Amino acid sequence: MTDVDDIRIAFDEGSLTTLRIVLGLILLGVALDTRVSDFARAVRRPWAILVVVVAQFLLLPGITFLLTLALDLRGSLALGLILVACCPPGNVSNILTHRAGGDVALSVSMTAVGNVLAIVLMPLNMAFWGSLHPTGSALLQEISLSPASMLGEVLVVIGIPFVVGIAVAHRFPGIAAKARRVVGPVAVLGLGAIIVVGVANNWAIFTAHIGLVVVAVLVHDALALLLGYAIGRAARLPSASVKACTFEVGIRNAGLGLLLVFSFFDGLGGMALVAAWWGIWDMVAGLLVATLWRRRSRGAPSSPATTGATGAMGSAGPAGADG
Repeated sequence: MTDVDDIRIAFDEGSLTTLRIVLGLILLGVALDTRVSDFARAVRRPWAILVVVVAQFLLLPGITFLLTLALDLRGSLALGLILVACCPPGNVSNILTHRAGGDVALSVSMTAVGNVLAIVLMPLNMAFWGSLHPTGSALLQEISLSPASMLGEVLVVIGIPFVVGIAVAHRFPGIAAKARRVVGPVAVLGLGAIIVVGVANNWAIFTAHIGLVVVAVLVHDALALLLGYAIGRAARLPSASVKACTFEVGIRNAGLGLLLVFSFFDGLGGMALVAAWWGIWDMVAGLLVATLWRRRSRGAPSSPATTGATGAMGSAGPAGADG
């Protein structure tokens, strides 16, 4: 069997452009459901936001790095996990928080802050942790990864749609409310179609090597969700806020990871497999955790945070996803 580090998965420029558009729509959906007041709310709750920021951009990449060493992963698989860990959340985390009975208002604030910070911190994190990995660093040197170039890509895919969406939501809230009902589902279906077509076109590679990533992704995803839960509890946040922390740290925008794999890593096999499988499993695991939480809290009196969060979701529903 071919070494997974030697595999390059083809993805033409037209498909990359489509993926950029889909991811831009996903971030637009996040922004359409974000208000300037969400950032003001974040300022009023700095401790909770700081806890999640530290977990997302410092602890999770560091834990991921140690996991790749413990599992003795090949370079491309290790870089794939590190890349996913460096990705920001999408608003699937908001939807799962709502389903679990958590503090959605806080979740939305965390998502907004996390995506803004990720524009700069994601490329820096990837370059730092990837360069430390004993086998992944050699691949990075071959590829000559430029954090500045990745910053530009992330700025286009996250920054521009985010600014446009927030501006529309602030200036034309009625239009934003209607648009987010369409933008999110269309973007999610588009991302799903891209992944399905990509897997179908590379089916032989997928079936030959997916076994290498299943266990690594399962353990990694579980650690990400557990980290979010543990740091929320350690910070002594309310139960509803702990649920928000769990999904903000545990849910990653693997679609963005896929785009970066094909844009900067020449479709490196292990990285592409990790990002694709993460996007599938992360949703399954997140829904499972949220459903179990919902069942446990069924019949329990609602906390003010949870009640307010439910109202905050209103009729907006799923505005987007991170796959």
